[in-house]
Amino acid sequence: MPELPDLEVFSANLNEAFAGRKLSTVEVPNDKKLNVTPEELREVLNGQLLKSVTRSGKELHFNFEKDLLALHLMLRGQLHFFEEIHAIKYPVIALYFEGDLGLVMSDPQKIATPTLNPGLAAAPDALDKKVTPEFLKEHLKGKKAAIKGILLDQHQIRGIGNAYADEILWKARISPFSIAGKIPEGKVKDLHHAIQEVLTDAVEEIRKAHPGSITGEFRDFLKVHTQHNPTSPTGAEILIHKSGARKTYYTEEQQLFN
Repeated sequence: MPELPDLEVFSANLNEAFAGRKLSTVEVPNDKKLNVTPEELREVLNGQLLKSVTRSGKELHFNFEKDLLALHLMLRGQLHFFEEIHAIKYPVIALYFEGDLGLVMSDPQKIATPTLNPGLAAAPDALDKKVTPEFLKEHLKGKKAAIKGILLDQHQIRGIGNAYADEILWKARISPFSIAGKIPEGKVKDLHHAIQEVLTDAVEEIRKAHPGSITGEFRDFLKVHTQHNPTSPTGAEILIHKSGARKTYYTEEQQLFN
């Protein structure tokens, strides 16, 4: 699943391609997850000017003059540019803009989700200015869940997925299995710094290596959540803990608080 840094790059590239264009029409070959009917979606969006494309958590927001269309790629969704016509497998939604330029979101699992005018999210984005050391301190206070689970919970902090949770916790030198409410204030500050640095650095890495990307997951530069190296940059063995389908990558450099 693409995470915050991937989507930040995608949104900038989509904004460059489509902002300022009018939507000619929209097709929804798979309306399983759409919160309105395809007819209602066309009635609302057709003819509207797209003002910008932005990212919020793990969603891409297409900000039209009067309405908002959110796209969530879920696990295996992908985005594709097309001109005039397209023959893309597993289409979920296709946006046709003036000038014969369009965008398709596809998903073989058919769970990628388009949403017209979603409600405001209760949880802040991981890079929101609201996410301060003080916010994290208060948010984690008394929580008995593992810190990695807190970072992954989109109802608490939005945008971070499995790979970047591992990178953030390694950067902060906090074990992913630490009880959130037991992490001391000084380490909470380290966690805040790691969230900011890991995510913003990753955005720059992806922009440099894949400047025009609008789909995919780019992980080659990750330091511990990786198949390429057996040790961290500081020489510690990378350990892997598997729980269901999820793998957690960590090292003994990370302190356990319990």
